[in-house]
Amino acid sequence: MHSQGLLQPCRSDKSSNPARPGSVGAYYRKELAAYRVARANGDHVSAWQRLERGHIIAQGSLPLHLHSHGVMLAFAVSRREWAEVAGQALRLLLAPLGTLTGRTPMGNTGRSDVSAFATMPIPADIAQIVNAGRD
Repeated sequence: MHSQGLLQPCRSDKSSNPARPGSVGAYYRKELAAYRVARANGDHVSAWQRLERGHIIAQGSLPLHLHSHGVMLAFAVSRREWAEVAGQALRLLLAPLGTLTGRTPMGNTGRSDVSAFATMPIPADIAQIVNAGRD
């Protein structure tokens, strides 16, 4: 874990390349696939949980980070969760600054019900993925 509890910006393409087995991008896409299954089954709680996990994985990659907030925004619109829509719009503006400066709060789920600046615990399986992507 970084001494300040923040993710560092990605230093190479390997972490966001979804075609590379075991890459951050591949794990992110797995979470999105699980989100789609949960959404199709009408399990909105699990769908949000998968989006949150995907967000944690995506934080170190600007394209993936932006994508995660875009998917969250679209899901919130489809559910007519207007507070979440507003929160995601704000996060789409903040994500580039946080990712590029390395000040993205580690473990933050990306939802509007938590501060965009709050560092949060990372599930162990995700911590392994995030740490491998930083190597």
